[in-house]
Amino acid sequence: MARQRSQSSWLRGFSLSYYLRRPRKLAFVLVFFVISTFLIWDRQTIIREHEVAISEVSKENYILSQKLEDLRKFVKQKVEVEDIPRDLDLGDDQDGDIEIEDKPDVGDDDSRSQSVKDRKSPQLNHVVLDGSKDAPADDDLVARERRDKVRGAMLHAWTSYETYAWGFDELRPMSKTGVNQFGGLGATIVDSLDTLYIMGFHEQFKKASEWVSQNMNFNKHYGASVFETTIRVLGGLLSAYDLSGDKMFLSKAQELAERLLPAWNTASGIPYNTIELATGSASNPQWTGGSSVLADIGTEQIEFIGLSQRTGNPKYKEKVENVIFQLKKVMPNDGLLPIYISPHSGKPTTTKITFGAMGDSFYEYLLKVWIQGNKTEVVKHYREMFDHSMEGMMTLVKKSSPSNYVYLAERTGDVHQAKMDELACFAPGMLALGVEGASEENAKKYLDLAKELARTCYNFYMSTRTKLAGENYHFRDGEDMSVGTAYNILRPETIESLMYLYRKTGDNMYRDWGWDIFQAFEANSRVPTGYVGLHDVNSGVKDDMMQSFFLAETLKYLYLLFSPSTVIPLDEWVFNTEAHPLRIIPRVNEPISLEEPIHEESRGRMTEQSRKEEMMERMRNSSGKRNSQKRLGRKEGRGGTLGSFDYR
Repeated sequence: MARQRSQSSWLRGFSLSYYLRRPRKLAFVLVFFVISTFLIWDRQTIIREHEVAISEVSKENYILSQKLEDLRKFVKQKVEVEDIPRDLDLGDDQDGDIEIEDKPDVGDDDSRSQSVKDRKSPQLNHVVLDGSKDAPADDDLVARERRDKVRGAMLHAWTSYETYAWGFDELRPMSKTGVNQFGGLGATIVDSLDTLYIMGFHEQFKKASEWVSQNMNFNKHYGASVFETTIRVLGGLLSAYDLSGDKMFLSKAQELAERLLPAWNTASGIPYNTIELATGSASNPQWTGGSSVLADIGTEQIEFIGLSQRTGNPKYKEKVENVIFQLKKVMPNDGLLPIYISPHSGKPTTTKITFGAMGDSFYEYLLKVWIQGNKTEVVKHYREMFDHSMEGMMTLVKKSSPSNYVYLAERTGDVHQAKMDELACFAPGMLALGVEGASEENAKKYLDLAKELARTCYNFYMSTRTKLAGENYHFRDGEDMSVGTAYNILRPETIESLMYLYRKTGDNMYRDWGWDIFQAFEANSRVPTGYVGLHDVNSGVKDDMMQSFFLAETLKYLYLLFSPSTVIPLDEWVFNTEAHPLRIIPRVNEPISLEEPIHEESRGRMTEQSRKEEMMERMRNSSGKRNSQKRLGRKEGRGGTLGSFDYR
């Protein structure tokens, strides 16, 4: 009996009623539980902070090792290069000029050389320091420090993707897994190629290139967005080709384009928005009512025209230019097209007008195709259509009260909606880019409006608790702006516009605004395994997705914002809407675009002889410019060198 009582006494310590009758013991147990929980939590916090610190130290160590490698290469090159200035900053290659050197490929991953006779367009091949005293110097130490921080952010984003999602389209940082939202085409890899190249991450670029060469496969039973696949994958491949000169990228681009072409097989030539890559079966999604989206069908021209220029095959540009020809026929008097177009009749099927989602980049590409063709007579109608549309844009310009924030309203029929998407924040950059070539009166209008819209877009960010912008904003009299859809997915549009405005005006205010936004990303979106968006920009609750365009656009435009204008100069390169830079190649010896419909049988207009003449002219111009650059030690005109890259 005694043993039984002893066992019962021991077990009663696990009974809740025992402690309820003894409040002092209950209090002691609760205090013990709280202290133990705190100690365990504190220990876990220390471990996590330690892991983050180790990760940061590792990245800093990698950056320092890269700088040491740059120094080693410089010392080696110093013997071969005469008159290198003593005050040349070894940490920034843009203090020395960069030029093309036509050398045989010797296996160095910085040396993807290619003879002039084999090239379809001028390419950046092997780069060497010229050391010219005329080379542009970056004397802004603040900008250089900020550029380094952005470069570190790119390294963090890329290594996180490499570690947890290699080969997948995108990374889920919180889950530490990959996800395929683009059919498994490696969207983050191909979207990041040119960013890696521009920032000087040579080993990472080499690894990404090998993946594209060995693993990229377009035989996918997957309903691909023609628009997204064109701007991300086709654009990324063409940009990597223009930057590196590696023909593998051009071959992949042409293979992908062939898979996309059946989307244009409609009665009007207006393409469907979705295509199964494996079978070529194309259609439009049900939510559009069978219509094609304006921004989709009007944002594939740069890529397909660029492919025709680089391959000599006109069928790609004919498909996409016929789209603009059809849209030109139904363009309203105010130059603003509704967001839905019938692929059967080629006519609008709605009255909604917006410079936000589903309308935006159509207007952007009217201007950029004109720039891509070097503003020749062949592409003059693109510029005319752009200026016509900008007249219509002025009718959508509204002001808030009491702060007088200028915004672009939306319109359905004759009714204006006081709403603006963050996506429409590309417009200030577009307007700044459109100043050159505009009439004196329009140039002033464009730049003034660009500055006012940029102020509004910046305040989209600064008006929230996290200092990150929501997806769209509503404007009400006396209340200025308020967040509508509150999520943030790391979008680039405001940063893009700040980059263009800084390059146009030289005003450091735009750099400061960009830095504020970058710091907000660092504070709210950076996690140990990458970058994430926010479900709500006021609560700060995180999502679980690192969008591929964060690496392709947001970080690239931030890097260029803090770089000299000689890095990807805007008179030599044009960005597609995914921030992939393509070489500007003059369009000559071909009919003026958009003056007559384009049919398959009309392809003979661009004869073999005219293609040869055009190619020979480009080669002569390219050769002449390289010789001139070598003599003068600086960059002049179009089709010259890539610009002065920061390879730190």
